[in-house]
Amino acid sequence: MSGRAPDWLSVTEALAHMLAQVAPLGTVRAALGAAGGRILAEPVIAPLDLPPWDNSGMDGYAVLAADVRGASEAAPVQLRIAGAVLAGQLATTPLERGTAIRIMTGAPVPPGADSVVRIEHTRAEGEQVVVVLSDADAGRNIRPRGEDIRAGETVLAAGTLVRASEAGVLASLGIADVPVQRAPHVAVLATGDELVDVTEFAEVVAGRRIVNSNTYALQAALHSLGAVVEPLGIARDTRASLRVCLERALGADALIVTAGASVGEHDLVKDVLEDMGMSAGFWRVRMRPGSPFGFGTVRRGQGAPLPVFSLPGNPVSTVVTFEVLVRPVLRRLLGCARLYPTTVRVHAAEPIPSRPGLMHFLRVRLAQDGSGTWQARLTGAQGSGMLTSLTRADALLIVPESSAGLAAGEPALALPLWATDGAQGAPRFEMTSEEA
Repeated sequence: MSGRAPDWLSVTEALAHMLAQVAPLGTVRAALGAAGGRILAEPVIAPLDLPPWDNSGMDGYAVLAADVRGASEAAPVQLRIAGAVLAGQLATTPLERGTAIRIMTGAPVPPGADSVVRIEHTRAEGEQVVVVLSDADAGRNIRPRGEDIRAGETVLAAGTLVRASEAGVLASLGIADVPVQRAPHVAVLATGDELVDVTEFAEVVAGRRIVNSNTYALQAALHSLGAVVEPLGIARDTRASLRVCLERALGADALIVTAGASVGEHDLVKDVLEDMGMSAGFWRVRMRPGSPFGFGTVRRGQGAPLPVFSLPGNPVSTVVTFEVLVRPVLRRLLGCARLYPTTVRVHAAEPIPSRPGLMHFLRVRLAQDGSGTWQARLTGAQGSGMLTSLTRADALLIVPESSAGLAAGEPALALPLWATDGAQGAPRFEMTSEEA
């Protein structure tokens, strides 16, 4: 292990390398009620116009604009009420000049009507007459057929995340059985003799062990992606223990290992993975926190190779590398069209020190100033073991490799944390010269 040269890929190089090794996992079908948070595997083509008929945008009266123009409180217009159309009813009786038809929001507009006068602009006089007090609604308040969707158009593209709005559209198009990408089954393994599960917290209180927080942090992150998670527990710092635990992951779609891949005497993960045939790999990325990040694929029978992510053991490094490097690759496995979080332009609210040579991802709070500009302020000390600094963070402030730090007021990019959807195109980690 000591003779292995570090790779020191840039963040963009590491992402490009990993994304080239993975592909979506295939299509399954999900009931519409269970499709939220899934990714569409096929484009959705509208089978009909929506709305399927001209309908009322208001509760009121369907009228002819020519009958109500000029109406006002001082010069009201009287119309004979010729019927009513409630939501869910068909409008079959044509509207005649000098008449009005009572109508509810969403109900089909009677043939011939070109306006709906809202009820607050009218006054009823008995059951047969309505008095129009304003012409403000002449030619308005009718939602035309196909205003939202036209039959034959692509309404939702493959790779779209199904959120509340998408689920509503699918229902309105009559799609009860949704083709979605299969969710990845991700195995998670922690390593280290010093670790115990949270159920053995007495060992921590006694000062003998530290709790395995990384697996729980990763489980939460993976669940937010819609992945199926299999915790593999804790491997001890021996080749035999690591081999047994790693082999249990061979049936998964991806494996995340935390710790054990640095340069210490007991950091054996690299060696065991390479003994298992791991290839297409690298073991260092020029970023902080999270430099000892590795990736490769392990051969397994006739199936596709297993992608393996080797994350640092420090808790902050684990979460940051997951957000920056792992989440986009798993989004590719999920079939997402948008892989990367949308970066936002911010200004440093205070001097922010840094050292050239590594891209830094610093935990910051974001707040808008009086001009609407986002200001980024550090959440406090940035040690890679201080997980609470992430609980206070809205984003990761990106300080490029070439930078020696940011002056107060200097512009930069920030990566919002906990985003559920991403941006189109390539990742953005540095501003263009025009933006700077």
